[in-house]
Amino acid sequence: MKIHRYTIQSLLLLFLVPLAINAQKSSEIFKASGSPENPKVQISFNRYYTSEGLAALGKKIADAYPNLVRRKSIGKSTQGRDIWMLAITNYKKGNADRKPGFYVDGNIHSNEIQGGEICTYTAWYLTESFGKNDYITEMLNDRVFYIVPTINPDARNDYMLEGNTPHSPRAGMIALDDDRDGLFDEDGYDDLDGDGSITRMRRKSPYGNMIVDPKDPRKMIQIGPDDVVTVQRYEFLGGEGIDNDNDGRINEDTYGYYDPNRDWGWKWQPDYIQRGAYKYPFSAPETRAVADFVMTKPNIAGAQSYHNSGGMILRGPGAQEDISTYNRQDIRIYDAIGKKGEKMIPGYRYLTVYKDLYSVFGGELDWFYGSRGIYTFTNEIFTRFAYYKDKNGGRDQSYDFDKELQFYDSFTPWKKFNHPTYGEIEIGGFKKNFGRATPGFMLEEEAHRNMAFTFYHAHHMPRLSIADIKVKKLKGGLKEVTAYIKNDRLMPTHASQDLKYKITRPDFVSITGTKVIAGMIVTNEDFNFTTEQKVNPEKIKVRNIPGNSVVKVRWIVKGNSKFTVTVDSAKGGVSSRSSK
Repeated sequence: MKIHRYTIQSLLLLFLVPLAINAQKSSEIFKASGSPENPKVQISFNRYYTSEGLAALGKKIADAYPNLVRRKSIGKSTQGRDIWMLAITNYKKGNADRKPGFYVDGNIHSNEIQGGEICTYTAWYLTESFGKNDYITEMLNDRVFYIVPTINPDARNDYMLEGNTPHSPRAGMIALDDDRDGLFDEDGYDDLDGDGSITRMRRKSPYGNMIVDPKDPRKMIQIGPDDVVTVQRYEFLGGEGIDNDNDGRINEDTYGYYDPNRDWGWKWQPDYIQRGAYKYPFSAPETRAVADFVMTKPNIAGAQSYHNSGGMILRGPGAQEDISTYNRQDIRIYDAIGKKGEKMIPGYRYLTVYKDLYSVFGGELDWFYGSRGIYTFTNEIFTRFAYYKDKNGGRDQSYDFDKELQFYDSFTPWKKFNHPTYGEIEIGGFKKNFGRATPGFMLEEEAHRNMAFTFYHAHHMPRLSIADIKVKKLKGGLKEVTAYIKNDRLMPTHASQDLKYKITRPDFVSITGTKVIAGMIVTNEDFNFTTEQKVNPEKIKVRNIPGNSVVKVRWIVKGNSKFTVTVDSAKGGVSSRSSK
């Protein structure tokens, strides 16, 4: 058979062209260390998403990884939006509800938006890294993460889509009469120049105490007592707005002020004591939804919430009156994790709320620990240290940073406006997305570092195993079986608060497959001291399994049959080992 030379060339081309194309494709991407390679779900983490945007990203992640993600709404917001939760674990290995659980949420304060992106980044990183990164794979084999990117979806959208300052709205969207005139939210912010932000108003005045900084036209500086002023003076008139209800005040009744982080049922106090408290604990539907969900998950051992700003890793207590809740043993655990966080997130400080910040009654992290025995941190995302990696960085650096690294993108230049009350004024200043919200090009690093801190915390939730089983023959066909239950992580199966109020059930160590004559806890193996459990000896009740420790359980059994020892803990999971 004769093959034409052009046929051979054609066959070679068919073989070589795909190789060349693949070589070209492979040369376009080089994996960056620490980041997932070729992710199924492409997400840009240099921007912020509305509540609907976060929900859509969560759905994409869940759809792409059905064996790792269960997505559900845990409740409805004031305006009827779903509060979405992603439960992430390896569902092919073990019972998800019996794995140690870690809860994460963000955006309880609507203007504190980074939490939504950090939570989404965490869900994305877990799913994209499973099976490729041993640390993440082990984490999802052994643990389950409950991630709620925003628990304030209504006001998140209002912050993003309406005229606001960097600090508003902080609450949800329940209407309230803040100025007590019988009307509700009738004098809110007015975006007079249409830039999407509520900036500042200034007016030329011969009696003003401010002048334009001659070095920077964006900046106003105060006149000193000995300064001789020959240039135009200005006076500040407050935040951008008008008097909508003709009561002589501007922006005094914006969206009803209540604080969702003063609404939790631990050491709650009414509004006249704790500013921001609403009607009663869990009176806001969003916090009620979270609490109801957490109550159904006794396996949750650790939790993290994300706020902004200031670069802080916070633990409770929120108020000095609650100081006895946090005993020395648990504080050692908090300290070990919190101080590690200072290393992992440069510029952040590990602090105690009441002592280093201010008093808080009815806060989320105190409810999680005080009421549920869950070790919980709140991170205040972003610090001005990040501008120039300068621990002494102050407000003046904001102007330099906007100029040198953001190219004036964060500042609305001063422009004239004819105000119905003040006459000719000027409006300008930093936009709402600057100062508290992490700048876009820094956001992914911020998300990754905070996520890594969360992983470190989750890593140290209890992990139980049957480290060893020793069998000793006795007289009369009896055997002595001693099981060594090991917890090789920092956290115990029960926090001190959990033990004090018996929040979750005891741990159980059981033996099956053989006849049990007696069961006991070994209190001192060297001197053979034990505490016998006379009722149901095959299922020994253990009050607690401390971190980095071993608990020893012993049975007297009869017969030569094989047996299985199982440890079953609400927060520590389930582990079994059979005799040889």
